[in-house]
Amino acid sequence: MSGHSKWATTKHRKAAQDKKRSAMFSKLSRIVYVAAKTGGPDPANNASLAAAMDKARSYSLPKDKIDAAIKKAAGAGEGEQYEEIVYEGYGSSGVAIYIEALTDNRNRTAADVRSAFTRAGGNLAATGAVAFQFVRNGEILVDKADAPDEEELMMLVADAGGDDIEDTDEDFVIVTGASDMNKVKDALVAAGVTVKGAELTMRALTPVTVTAETAKKVMRLVDVLEDNDDVQEVYHNMEMTEEIVAALDA
Repeated sequence: MSGHSKWATTKHRKAAQDKKRSAMFSKLSRIVYVAAKTGGPDPANNASLAAAMDKARSYSLPKDKIDAAIKKAAGAGEGEQYEEIVYEGYGSSGVAIYIEALTDNRNRTAADVRSAFTRAGGNLAATGAVAFQFVRNGEILVDKADAPDEEELMMLVADAGGDDIEDTDEDFVIVTGASDMNKVKDALVAAGVTVKGAELTMRALTPVTVTAETAKKVMRLVDVLEDNDDVQEVYHNMEMTEEIVAALDA
């Protein structure tokens, strides 16, 4: 259990993220809207929408906001036109950073992202520069207090085609292949396991060891990037040890 999940590595930032709840809700509504606009409003026939709704629920986006985004996407007219863009770069000490954005203005977003890297002493890189250091996975969040013991849960996960379990103290994070996430989630639900959330994410293939000073610099850059309305997700390849998390909490 390596502890590299998105939920595990961002746990120490929950208080700060709570302050950004309104901005987060806006981003989540946007991905639901785009998924519904692209593939149709029925999640049973639109896997991207189903995944977007799962992600929105895992971050407590209210049902009425999810429904409103889908209804808006299904309405008449063109509506907003968003483009998915990936940015790649390096933060302090060469830490790899992978960014997923959803924007209606490519030039604006590129300028904002480049500026964030420059101010942080990093640099924006060419497409493909760091992508090979990450892999797309599914992550399913399970309430630890309401889950079977770890051995039984691991058996359920393995039988369903999942890869691993990580312990974040309060929750278990089930790691799956990207194409296996929904299958594993459905198997867990069928077995009576309470699933709190599920989403596709990028995980570092070989996390790098950094100093607390480097981690703080990188996370300041991550915070700036995440504050951008067009940026959906920011991933890095730092090894988030207990010591590093403690230093970030200090």
